[in-house]
Amino acid sequence: RMAPDIVKQADIFVLHIAEVTGKAIKKQGMKKIALLGTRYVMEGDFYTQILQEKFGLDVMIPDENERTFIHNTIFEELIKGVVSEASRAKFVAIINHLASQGAEGIILGCTEIPLLIEQKHVSVPLFNTTNLHASAAVDLALNESEN
Repeated sequence: RMAPDIVKQADIFVLHIAEVTGKAIKKQGMKKIALLGTRYVMEGDFYTQILQEKFGLDVMIPDENERTFIHNTIFEELIKGVVSEASRAKFVAIINHLASQGAEGIILGCTEIPLLIEQKHVSVPLFNTTNLHASAAVDLALNESEN
């Protein structure tokens, strides 16, 4: 959320997680994507705005009840290391619901969600933002060290 201010004030390059994610999604040729994360991530615009404006993606979010469930599961279970089969089943149902509404892929926009949901659990492609961001940072570091 603060990346634009940091870039402006410190005049440094910031490897923005939403841009890395948007590139990965566009590379797969997708146009409509769903975003899962904390309530702040799903309802805020710092992620969706980049995906929409820079990558032309149609970004969906779960409905109110689904957002509440996802948010609460993150804070009441996942950050405490609790991985429940009941919560996994509900996440899978939410992902399947989003896919039935046209989502071509799902952004796992929170570090903890991949503890619960992996590609083997669903048929729609998943975008693990933690892995994407870390890989992009390593690539950037390696490319800069070569120059």
